[in-house]
Amino acid sequence: MTAEIIVNKVAQSGLITLDLADYLPKQETIIFDLKGFLFMELILKEKDFREALKQHDWTVYASKNVAVTCTADAIIPNWAYMLIVMYLQPVAANIVIGDATVLQRTLLLKNINAINTNDYTDQRVVIKGCGDEAVGDYAYAEITRLLLPVAKTIMYGEPCSTVPVYKKK
Repeated sequence: MTAEIIVNKVAQSGLITLDLADYLPKQETIIFDLKGFLFMELILKEKDFREALKQHDWTVYASKNVAVTCTADAIIPNWAYMLIVMYLQPVAANIVIGDATVLQRTLLLKNINAINTNDYTDQRVVIKGCGDEAVGDYAYAEITRLLLPVAKTIMYGEPCSTVPVYKKK
């Protein structure tokens, strides 16, 4: 009786699996809420606002991803966001105007766009479809857009069960 050799055809297929969850931001996220800098949490008074920003401890944002938002129903002039960014820029890793969801999306797209697409030239690429961390549909669309000019094939799913998306002609 001879032993049957089990061959891992997935490993021999030459597929490259790309997990978009690997590109989720790793730094800590912190929210900068303008609400506490407003008079009665409703009105921005320029002189008081500037002074409050000057006195604020900006070191708490060091090396963190910062989402700048206002949870109060107030009208915030554009220059107010510009001032906040002026203070955050020297200390924060990344700054986005919006909530934590906007920050996560912006940074994920930034990380995906930093991928060296030359590594995928004429390759068969599987974009991992399931994982422990949720990745938005926008990320799948962006990686497809980036890989279309270079990849031989693009598939979605797992190497053992893929959905074909693109095949170079």
